[in-house]
Amino acid sequence: MASDDVSPIRKQYLEIKRQYPNAILFFRLGDFYETFDQDAEIAARELDIVLTSRNVAKGVRVPMAGIPHHAAENYLARLIERGFHVAICEQMGEQPVKGLFPRQVTRVVTPGTVTEPGLLPGDANNYLACIALEEAGEVGEHGRAGVAYVDITTGEFAATELSGEDIHLVLRAELVRLHPAEVLHPDGLYLRDELPGHFTGWPGWRFEPGRCQEELLQHFKAAALDGFGLRGMSLAMRAAGAILQYLSETQPAALKLLTGLSTYSLSEFMTLDAATRRNLELTETLRSGAVRGSLLGILDHTVTPMGKRLMRQWVSKPLLNVEQVQSRQDGVAFFFEDGLLRAEMRAALKPLGDLERLTNRVLGGSAQPRDLVAMRATLERLPGIRGLMPEEPGPLAVILKDFDLCEAELGLLERALADDPPATLQNVGVIRPGFSAELDGVVERSRHARDWIANLESVERERTGIKSLKVGYNKVFGYYIEVTRSNTGQVPDEYIRKQTLVNAERYITPEMKEYETLVLNAEERIREIEGRLFRQVCEQLAGSAHRLLDTARALAQFDVLMSLAEAAALGGYVRPEVIAEDVLEIREGRHAVVEQMLSGERFVPNDVIFEEGERVRIITGPNMSGKSTLIRQVALIVLLAQIGSFVPAGSARVGLVDRIFTRIGAQDEIHAGQSTFMVEMVETANILHHATPRSLLVLDEIGRGTSTYDGVSIAWAVVEYVHNHPRLRAKTLFATHYHELTQLADLLPGVRNYNVAVSEADGQVVFLHKIVPGGADRSYGIHVGQLAGLPRPVVQRASEILRQLEASSGKAVRVNPLAPRQLALFPETNPLLDELKSIDVNGLSPIEALNKLFEWQRKYLDQKGSGDAE
Repeated sequence: MASDDVSPIRKQYLEIKRQYPNAILFFRLGDFYETFDQDAEIAARELDIVLTSRNVAKGVRVPMAGIPHHAAENYLARLIERGFHVAICEQMGEQPVKGLFPRQVTRVVTPGTVTEPGLLPGDANNYLACIALEEAGEVGEHGRAGVAYVDITTGEFAATELSGEDIHLVLRAELVRLHPAEVLHPDGLYLRDELPGHFTGWPGWRFEPGRCQEELLQHFKAAALDGFGLRGMSLAMRAAGAILQYLSETQPAALKLLTGLSTYSLSEFMTLDAATRRNLELTETLRSGAVRGSLLGILDHTVTPMGKRLMRQWVSKPLLNVEQVQSRQDGVAFFFEDGLLRAEMRAALKPLGDLERLTNRVLGGSAQPRDLVAMRATLERLPGIRGLMPEEPGPLAVILKDFDLCEAELGLLERALADDPPATLQNVGVIRPGFSAELDGVVERSRHARDWIANLESVERERTGIKSLKVGYNKVFGYYIEVTRSNTGQVPDEYIRKQTLVNAERYITPEMKEYETLVLNAEERIREIEGRLFRQVCEQLAGSAHRLLDTARALAQFDVLMSLAEAAALGGYVRPEVIAEDVLEIREGRHAVVEQMLSGERFVPNDVIFEEGERVRIITGPNMSGKSTLIRQVALIVLLAQIGSFVPAGSARVGLVDRIFTRIGAQDEIHAGQSTFMVEMVETANILHHATPRSLLVLDEIGRGTSTYDGVSIAWAVVEYVHNHPRLRAKTLFATHYHELTQLADLLPGVRNYNVAVSEADGQVVFLHKIVPGGADRSYGIHVGQLAGLPRPVVQRASEILRQLEASSGKAVRVNPLAPRQLALFPETNPLLDELKSIDVNGLSPIEALNKLFEWQRKYLDQKGSGDAE
């Protein structure tokens, strides 16, 4: 198709679309955003809207799908949730140029650059993350990676550098912790596993070190990056620089919010890999992915959006510094011990707006009048909140240093903003009367002009004596005086004929025209002045952004400390003793989540006290008896202690743990080409490679994904390795069904056996959920099947088969205690050998001997086949 055949608006669209090939272009046409071509097909499919077509040249139509301008936010949310990028193209100016409105893209909305309140999660940060590697390509077994992340709604901007034997796992753990909405990476990067967030490829030259360094220096107007902690962190610098470039193209207004860059190290807080976060259900449940039922759901009693985001951060970043932990505990104790103060403070905080995001909307130039109203209402409540604090705030003194009442900012908002302004600047009435003499003058003149016109009809009737004279208005001629044709002889000389009707004449006067101009131009003039004054107010508030943000973050800390105190009061938690020594003593410990989910049942507490020299605790017992709950609750109690929370226990002494590792459950990852057993082994290998003597290992049913003998062998070897390796010797809770492992307590001095107590009476099994010393001798699997509702014939038949197996298999498998490192396992007896010993060879006839050999051969092959099947 020749370019001359294409309509002008089509040419305009294609020129703009060429600049944003990877985004869906929302092209403004009047009251609609229209999409065309492939964009229209995607929009119609994803948004469930009608796909039509538009004529763009003679005989040529292209696909088109549109959405109303006023409903764009709802449609945007659905596209962003699915990972699409949307370029918003607006009409510029009030009048067309040569018959065509100028248009340009004002911003590109991506999952990590959303600023609209309706599209943002209020209880979590909306991070845009970026990763840079030593070289583009597959993330290999060894190497380094840079990670930077930003939340443009709060101004948080940070970067770090990661390294490790398997950089992929380290990177995955950090991205799972951050849970970014979008991850920026160099084009061509291959990640061998699914990672959280929507991934956006970015040209490799954007990550070039010199370019990224220059971008950072220019943005922060700095001569060097050493002051930001980036010395020697070239990959972190590249990731941070790439983020700035990305924002400059997608959301340039957000760059104003980024006033600082902090660097951090994973050594500053407890590292939790992706499997551990998932298995412990820290922020969402395994089954539904919901917050309710997770640890966060139990702890989160916050009442402000800032507090909710901070609570999530604390749960994801347990501390490794005893002093910092104790400082938080002091704050929790302060509110825990004064329930009345806690209730009053929570009630005072509840009505507050999201001061952190409101401030950043002001900084970014996207604030609307209602945002400033919310900020004013929040600042008005600060003196009352401060007044609730005692004169001697004790452990809260450090936080109160950053708690500014922002009196000047409140005064400005009270003077400048009307009590109930309109939602947007498109309507007048935003600025309070008395704030601007210029605005008041225009409003007053407009009011006087309206009053003059309103009284004109009665004044002119009396002056001219024409009783039928009327004053009217229409959009074409403006204000006019209408006189019937029979009275035109009484019309004064100064009247100027404007329009002739069938039975009347319409006139204007010079004075009337002057007042008309005042009235008609006043609203536009008022709107222009109010817009200018509003922007000036925002600029003044932006100059105080650091005070407003410090106050917002202080309020968030109060909210989180009170939330932890509330959880402690409701759950009967105690303050743990957190120390640097290598100890773990939990008396009457409970599972924070499970005990809340029990309805009408009492949670049975348990002690977990590691003795001097004890490193591995092997826990045996039936299914459903509470093994998994116990080992999880120990991990959660340690984690709670290190975020500064009280814990569900009678008492607890917790030595700082550098990492918690878990291997729980069978999470199939067939989509990643890995079987259940392979996932189990990969996670176990990660634990054995990275654990230290100060780690806590929570291992559930290691080896169950393969055949019994293989599983026992692997589990046995893992326990030996943890116990014997000088770099490990981590405190370990090892739940298992392999009763053979209880022999390890006789062979290894740091191993102890525990089991879950069971009561049997009249053939009924009762799980006591109490952990006692010693190993279990039965698994009670058939009883569990009966409780689960297996048909009675299946239960009875299973019991018969179990009795036969127990009668024929002899003793349990044992391992040679003289060679504890030899993993080959040999049974002491075999049913075929037993039968051979008892047979009377001399009494057998030849045919009987042959039959017996065939029978034994069949039994042997059957046994071998079942073993292979396992």
